[in-house]
Amino acid sequence: MADRPVADFRTVVEWIDTDAAGIYHNSTVARFVEAAEARMTAGPHLDEYFHSAPRVRYSVEFEAPLFFGQEATTVLTLEKLGTSSMTFAFEVWGEAFNGGPRRRAAHGTYVTVHIDRGHPHADGARSSPWPDELVSQWRTTDEP
Repeated sequence: MADRPVADFRTVVEWIDTDAAGIYHNSTVARFVEAAEARMTAGPHLDEYFHSAPRVRYSVEFEAPLFFGQEATTVLTLEKLGTSSMTFAFEVWGEAFNGGPRRRAAHGTYVTVHIDRGHPHADGARSSPWPDELVSQWRTTDEP
């Protein structure tokens, strides 16, 4: 997608995000990424996104530790908008800390799919096309 939607989320690594050594848990990355996703999807018609878009694939590469008290920035990009799925890419950066440089702590991708919870023949767990209102807000250019 040209002009892909991008969201930045900036936070501080809290004690609850770390182990006894003060280094972040792997699960902290998922929390940071979901916070960036919430910012990206804020707005008219997009509030329904979280109620109908479970993750079906999640891949992350951990590259560097984050420490208690360190600032972190998560950058999330919508890479692909399909008929019933979306693929996101993310990077989590540890900002300069205790004399060390800014470093990428983790990066990865994940896929969400749209499910129609109101489908009369299933429990709603089947993928279905994204609603037109949501798609029109995500697309910023015409695509082939």
